Amino acid sequence: MEVKFCSSCGAGMETREVDGTLRRACTKCSFVHWGNYSIGVGALVVKEDKMLLVRRAQDPGKGYWTNPGGYIEQLEPIEETIVREVREECGVESTIKGIVALRDQPRSIHNLYVAFEMDYVGGEPTPDGVEVDAAGFFGMEEMEAMNVAPFTKWLVDVALRGKSDGLTVDGNPIVPLNGYGLFRA
Repeated sequence: MEVKFCSSCGAGMETREVDGTLRRACTKCSFVHWGNYSIGVGALVVKEDKMLLVRRAQDPGKGYWTNPGGYIEQLEPIEETIVREVREECGVESTIKGIVALRDQPRSIHNLYVAFEMDYVGGEPTPDGVEVDAAGFFGMEEMEAMNVAPFTKWLVDVALRGKSDGLTVDGNPIVPLNGYGLFRA
């Protein structure tokens, strides 16, 4: 779908070269439509060598077992998003250890997916009954008999067989940068 009107001032848009690429740009102000993007997050919560999985009750992925996750809200810090998604989907409390994987899907809506290794804090996995119809902690052998989504199989391998702490939250950056979510190796 082509953007026809500026979301900043409402004027008409035109196609012109911006930074070497044809983009939709406003005819009146400096607004440039850079593209359509979405950012998803996923939680890799391990308890006693078992991975927290949820079974999707809706499409996309209805009937598949996946790790809990979702999409960030416009003004929500990503580290709050992932904790919220785990709590909402299955009632488990968790905290972030670090970022351990990224998936890049360039499509008409370019999707970036950030996978977080999470510490289990508490709660029994209980499906929300809307997005998720089953939830629990499962070992590798149990997962072999389950309908686990292919991407989730890869993430389980990252979580259970990974050899890195990934990117961790920088709680004390050398320069205060309020409003930034900072992660470092």
